[in-house]
Amino acid sequence: MKSTDFIVARDDLQQCKVIETQLPDAATLPDDALLVKVTRFALTANNITYAVTGDQLKYWQLFPAPNGFGNIPVWGFGEVTASKHPGIAEGEILFGYFPMATHLVIEAADVSKRGLRDAAAHRQGVAPVYNAYARVSGAPAFAARQGDWQALLRPLFMLSFLVDDFLAENDFYGARSVLLSSASSKTAFGLAHLLHLREGIKVIGLTSASNTKFVESLGCYDEVVTYDRVTSLPSNAPAAFVDMAGNSELREKLHRHFGDQMKYSGRIGLTHRSSSPDEPVLPGAKPAWFFAPDQIRIRAKEWGPGGVDMRFGAAWAGFAPKLDQWLTVTEGRGPAAVRAAYLDTLNRRVPPDQGHILSLAE
Repeated sequence: MKSTDFIVARDDLQQCKVIETQLPDAATLPDDALLVKVTRFALTANNITYAVTGDQLKYWQLFPAPNGFGNIPVWGFGEVTASKHPGIAEGEILFGYFPMATHLVIEAADVSKRGLRDAAAHRQGVAPVYNAYARVSGAPAFAARQGDWQALLRPLFMLSFLVDDFLAENDFYGARSVLLSSASSKTAFGLAHLLHLREGIKVIGLTSASNTKFVESLGCYDEVVTYDRVTSLPSNAPAAFVDMAGNSELREKLHRHFGDQMKYSGRIGLTHRSSSPDEPVLPGAKPAWFFAPDQIRIRAKEWGPGGVDMRFGAAWAGFAPKLDQWLTVTEGRGPAAVRAAYLDTLNRRVPPDQGHILSLAE
C-alpha cells in the first residue's frame, strides 16, 4: 500500500512536489500500530512558520521525507483504517498533528478514552502536544464545519490563549497598550479577541493598507494602524509588542520609536518572513521568542489535571461563535489543489477572511 505525500525543499520552500511512499499492509502492522487515512487538514500561515523554523524547532523530524525535503506538519483529522491496538477500533476519528499526506502509521501509546500518543522514535524530543491525538468520533464540536474551525483555529487560538495568559500573569509588564503586528492573521485576532475582554487594555492592530478593512470589521481592535503610520502612535506611555509578522525593519522602527517605553517585545510568528539574522541591539525590552509549550507546562503544573483544557475550553466557547461571521472556508481536494493552496499561503496570496481545508485524496 502507498501513501501520497506533499513535500517541499527545505532550502527553498517554493520548490514542492508529490511523491509516493510505501506503507505496511494492514496485516503486517506492528503490535499497537494504527494505519490512519488523513481525511482533511487545515493550511494556514502558521504551517509556513513550521517550515521556516523546521530545523531549529525539530518540526522536520516529525514526518520524515527524502534527503533535502520536508513534510510540513498540519492540524487535521484522520480515520483509523486498520488497528493492531486492542483499545482502538477501525473507523475511529482522530484529531491532531498529521503530515501533508494521505496516510500515517501511528505507534499508539498512552491510550485513554480521550486520546493517545504516537510513540514512534523519530517523533520524540518535541513538545508533547505535537504527538497527541484526540479521539473525537461522534463529538459535535469536531463534526462538519465545527471540525473545520477546530483544524483551522484551535491550535492557533491555543497560542493566542497562552500569550494572553502570559501577558496577564506579568501584568503586561506595566503596559496598557498592546500592539499586534500582522493583525489580520488568525493567531493575532484570536489574541485580540481575548485582550479586548480585559479591562484597561487597549488593543492596537498593525496591518497593511489592503487588510485594514477586514481588521476593522473584526471589532476586537481598539485602533487599527497601517505599517507606514506606526510612528504616529504616542510614544510616551508603556507599550507591549506581540510580533506575529517577524519583520526586522518593523520591529526596529517600533523599538526606536517607543524607546524605553517598549516594555515587552514577544516574537510569535513569521508571517512576513523578513527577519534579519543580524539585528542590532534595540532600545527597550529585548525581543524574545514566546514558546507556547513552556507556558503549557507551567500552567499544567499550577492548574492541575485538566486545568488547561478547562480554561481553554471556556475561552474557545466565547470565540468559536464569531468565526462564521469572520471567515469563509475554502475546500480543496487532490495534489493540484494542495499545491495551489500551499503556494498561495507561502506567497501571502490568501485573503485574511479565508481558511483552507484540504485533502490530498482526490
